[in-house]
Amino acid sequence: MPLYLGLISGTSADGIDAALVDIDGQACQLIGHYFSPFTPQLQQRIHQLCTPGDDEIERAGALDRELGEKFAEAAKALLSQENLGPKSIAAIGSHGQTIRHRPPGQSATPFSWQIGDPNIIAERTGITTVADLRRRDMAAGGQGAPLVPAFHKAVFASPTTARAVINIGGIGNISWLAPGREPLGFDTGPGNTLLDSWVQKHLDQCYDENGAWGQQGQLQPTLLEVLLEHPYLARPTPKSSGREEFNLPWLETVLAEMPVLDPQDVQATLVEFSAQTIAQHLLACPGADQGGEMYICGGGTHNPHLLQRLQAQAPGFSLHTTSALGIDPDWVEAAAFAWLAGQTMSRLAGNVPAVTGAQREVILGGVYPA
Repeated sequence: MPLYLGLISGTSADGIDAALVDIDGQACQLIGHYFSPFTPQLQQRIHQLCTPGDDEIERAGALDRELGEKFAEAAKALLSQENLGPKSIAAIGSHGQTIRHRPPGQSATPFSWQIGDPNIIAERTGITTVADLRRRDMAAGGQGAPLVPAFHKAVFASPTTARAVINIGGIGNISWLAPGREPLGFDTGPGNTLLDSWVQKHLDQCYDENGAWGQQGQLQPTLLEVLLEHPYLARPTPKSSGREEFNLPWLETVLAEMPVLDPQDVQATLVEFSAQTIAQHLLACPGADQGGEMYICGGGTHNPHLLQRLQAQAPGFSLHTTSALGIDPDWVEAAAFAWLAGQTMSRLAGNVPAVTGAQREVILGGVYPA
């Protein structure tokens, strides 16, 4: 069976996830995985490109090439770990690193920009690479995101039970898979991005380990009320978001208008903010009032406090991780881009128009032959 390799660095920009998968029709088996961390300095350079600044084109061009090398190194490290050569791999699917996402409804000239030069990936690995996966959907009038619901539908849907696959990365997103209905998917707002930024600012840690710091704080209802007024949350679907809208400067602007709060209480409130925005979007899905199953993937699976608050907000849903469906939650996103590469190489559509708002199904990405 053909093997595909998926590469992604997400909103948190903490490193590269690489997943090796065996695709057999609509089945997808995770064969191996590898994580290549970014240094704090590199993470900061990426985050700086997510908002306007000086000399952006020069910095983006240099980082595009640098990340191309790092994506290639991650792919080669995974192959070495699994004792495989490049000829064993049908193609690499590389999402790259998003540095700016301006979808329809947020910009008069919509675009989405991912860096990590696929020419370098193909050249260094000797493996055909599929990349630039968002912009064809945008050319067809779509948001260019989220793209993973097509994968979730293919490998996680049940013919009898409504399932929500919820990725809690930097940004939260939902794939709603209900029997007899067209799949839905959209970004819900912040997942971990505000939590990570706040703990980095106050504890100099990349994340709140096990959600312990936030769990010890006290919810601040007034702050939560203001956070929930963010205009993104009221936008109709299809919609997608990113660090452009939910970031530390925005949070600090909100806090500047309020009495000084204990940082730990702010963290506790941010946990509730993420949980409520995910749950509110989930419960608005057609048929969700009947309950179902939710399967969590992404970094949020390592925050028990966040999962507890999400379960409390959606009591009609049983909560699991995607491990119960056969794929470790840390590698679902990378596996999805391996699967999308398989769709492209087979000349099959990779988007779901009901999710992205595109006018039609399209074959995604550009192909960079080995």
